[in-house]
Amino acid sequence: MNNEQPFQICIPDTKIERLRQKLELVDFPDELDDAGWDYGAPLSDIQRLVERWRTGYDWKKHETLLNSELPQFTRDIEVEGFGILNIHYVHKKSAVGSAIPLLFVHGWPGCFLEVRKILPLLVKGSPSFHVVAISLPGFGFSTAPKQKGFKLQHYAEVCNKLMLSLGYEEYVTQGGDWGSRITRKIAEVDRGKHSKAWHTNWPFGPPPHPIGQPWQFIKNSISWHTADEQAGMERTSKFQREGRGYFSIQSTKPQTLGYGLTDSPVGLLAWIYEKLVDWTDSYPWTDDEGRVGVHGMRTLKKVALVLTWVSIYWFSRSGPTASTRIYYEVTKGDGLTLEAILPPPPIPHGVSYFPKELVTLPKSWVARAANIVFESQHDKGGHFAAHEVPELLVADLRKMFGKGGPAYGVIPTKVGYE
Repeated sequence: MNNEQPFQICIPDTKIERLRQKLELVDFPDELDDAGWDYGAPLSDIQRLVERWRTGYDWKKHETLLNSELPQFTRDIEVEGFGILNIHYVHKKSAVGSAIPLLFVHGWPGCFLEVRKILPLLVKGSPSFHVVAISLPGFGFSTAPKQKGFKLQHYAEVCNKLMLSLGYEEYVTQGGDWGSRITRKIAEVDRGKHSKAWHTNWPFGPPPHPIGQPWQFIKNSISWHTADEQAGMERTSKFQREGRGYFSIQSTKPQTLGYGLTDSPVGLLAWIYEKLVDWTDSYPWTDDEGRVGVHGMRTLKKVALVLTWVSIYWFSRSGPTASTRIYYEVTKGDGLTLEAILPPPPIPHGVSYFPKELVTLPKSWVARAANIVFESQHDKGGHFAAHEVPELLVADLRKMFGKGGPAYGVIPTKVGYE
């Protein structure tokens, strides 16, 4: 049964006015002299953003832009044990009828906005793609599960059923952050029946075992890695020490955190803005006036994109707390140790490495956890690759799936060539 409904973002004026009222009532914390970014999002940044959000940011203008750029829909998906969820997604077909169906899966604090730049590139050129970008349950304008225990397998089930409901019996996937884990779970469970290949910009893999891989273990023990791998491991170590506090909170007490995120737009802004800046490769977050502010070594154009990104969370269908529960449910239900991702799925896997990714592990580790057929190392880009360096990510997908690429023809009747 086809229950697809066209969707247009249309936030009621009453909600927009309530947001403005809450922003007017803000009480800012104090800040140490010369704190910079060492303690988190700087007070001057948040004050500037809040003032802009309150007096100079036109949500309706950006809502109209999103509706005009992104063809959106909703559809009911039944999930075993959780009933029916109404799922929001972007779906744009290529003019090439035989284009490759591609499912794009975001993570946190991402959303469907991450497909915005790669969408027009993917549906054109050669090979071309039919693109589906899901809003995961509890994110954006998808409903959230109301029972405990919504794990990776359930996110994977929603994604697979969405693609099948759209008539894509065979498809490929791309994802970063949670999208990497979810597309991997699709590959594990489906085992090539529908999902024919997967690509990620956030690869994982366990370290070599001293008995099963003694030579690799010795090499790892004496830091026998390339310069890129050494830099990645140093960044990974720093992230584990200094940047993972959000993970500890969201994977243990998301409800307590949720009161602040749901009641205070300023709290939500600071929580997400810190990640947008810190997790990207000096990305210039744009606004519609193009004014520039300098914060230490970070140069950021002000602010409309940041505010649109955060507004999606503020106006989301189930509220911003729902998106944080993925950390709790997956950590408790699936486990997130590196060993938990073995054995490797059988279908072809492609990897793009970006230098400012949060966790970057040696390629020999990643190779243990997947059937690697494509790798690409870049000299710029961070955690939000689809947004930061869309041309690089799309080029990698074309190299992987295009004629002569290692995954060419994984969908024999959908080669995507004009």
